[in-house]
Amino acid sequence: MDKYAVWGNPIAQSKSPQIHKIFAEQTQQMMEYGAILGDLDNFEQQLLAFFQDGAKGCNITAPFKERAYALADEYSERALTAEACNTLKRLENGRLYADNTDGAGLVSDLARLGWLKPNQSMLILGAGGATKGVLLPLLQAQQNITIANRTLAKTQELAMKFAQYGNVQAVELAQIPVQKFDVIINATSLGLQGKTVEISPEILRSAGAIYDMQYAKETDTPFIALAKSLGVKKVSDGFGMLVGQAAHSFALWRGVMPNVETLITRKFE
Repeated sequence: MDKYAVWGNPIAQSKSPQIHKIFAEQTQQMMEYGAILGDLDNFEQQLLAFFQDGAKGCNITAPFKERAYALADEYSERALTAEACNTLKRLENGRLYADNTDGAGLVSDLARLGWLKPNQSMLILGAGGATKGVLLPLLQAQQNITIANRTLAKTQELAMKFAQYGNVQAVELAQIPVQKFDVIINATSLGLQGKTVEISPEILRSAGAIYDMQYAKETDTPFIALAKSLGVKKVSDGFGMLVGQAAHSFALWRGVMPNVETLITRKFE
């Protein structure tokens, strides 16, 4: 049976195995999909051994998206632009093909929520692999983006790289302009440690909508809980994005696009 998995650290919270099991049943694909805890020191050796043992593909989540990208032999345009990948596929010749389906998953979920209109002001918190993976699709959707990160130099480098695709600027977290952002997106992984970004409550309170790319098995993510405590009504975690990016990964591996509608509103035990 064809073997796939999701790699991350931590990984116990991942719903990807359940999602891909449903996709496989829905499309009548014979495959198995597990979750693997990547070792922070030996991830590269582990991942290469996984493919040498015959695995067909995998998803990559925090904190390995950039390290997995560096291991690939061939790349999609969106992976090259992001310099990070969330999907790897072993080709017939044994080479590894990297793709990044995060942006496609996020844009489709924002559209589903009714939060994606041209020329909006959008604030993205964080400048890591998660942000790199979604910037191009968001700019192509005509969003005016401000990226905020603790380290300004890293944020400026990212903004300069993507400036050719649209309106994007960089600021330090402590220097975010106090204005009404149509959508604020948390692209940090702090929620996995039960933490939230240090940001002015006034900025969150005045947001039109707040989206956390992380998702929680139960209740709310720390960032969504914070937003709700400040009175923000329009909030969403990243489960819809997860299902969307998973569907695009599945299509790359198996050649068939699954139906995501039945999964978007579900949460798994």
